[in-house]
Amino acid sequence: MNVLHQEYNSTKKDITLPEYGRIIQEMIRHCKTLPDKEIRTSHLMAVVELIQQMNPHSRNVENYKEKIWNHVYEIANYDLDINLPEGIVIAKKIERKKPEILPYPKTETKLRHYGNNVMRMINKALVVEDPEKREIYTHIIGAYMKLAFRTWNKEHFVTDEVIKSDIKTLSGGRLTLEEDAVIETIRPINAPRRISTLNPERSRNGKRNNYGGKRNNTNNNSNRPKWRNNRPN
Repeated sequence: MNVLHQEYNSTKKDITLPEYGRIIQEMIRHCKTLPDKEIRTSHLMAVVELIQQMNPHSRNVENYKEKIWNHVYEIANYDLDINLPEGIVIAKKIERKKPEILPYPKTETKLRHYGNNVMRMINKALVVEDPEKREIYTHIIGAYMKLAFRTWNKEHFVTDEVIKSDIKTLSGGRLTLEEDAVIETIRPINAPRRISTLNPERSRNGKRNNYGGKRNNTNNNSNRPKWRNNRPN
């Protein structure tokens, strides 16, 4: 009975430079086993030429031949006894120490939709001794919470009562706001300013429009706004 033995890449040796492929790596390692120095040199010359054909864009890189030869030596683990072409300098690559893996921050926030910054602000407010300053700081925290809630939950409406209750929950009951306190909303940075529609006589720059204030009682249509001239009869 014939048994087919399949070899997978996971069982093979690791590739030093994956951009060149496994075949190039095996050819370079095979050249190391050749007994004659001249033969090894000629074979590696052919391998370098093959690499240049596979990567024609590398010809536009400065000192591309020297970089290819350095890559060949790196794949060969700097264990090659050949005659290098003139002008080629091999610089052994310095192994860089891998940085330590940073631990993922673990926080146990009760109301995560406000973010960790709210909890940091609450912790700072708890150490404020002056009750008046603490109350002002609590109002600022509430305004920020209201902004964060509206930013990430645009489809839901939040009331001041909800913000007050959440502040009390996050602070363990140590920070509270009065029942009749109004939490003002912070306007985000670079947010467009809203023009009040209650006073149309004021323009964007704060000045009165040409048709604002007292109008003349003349029948001259030139003094009327354009949109009034175009209205249907």
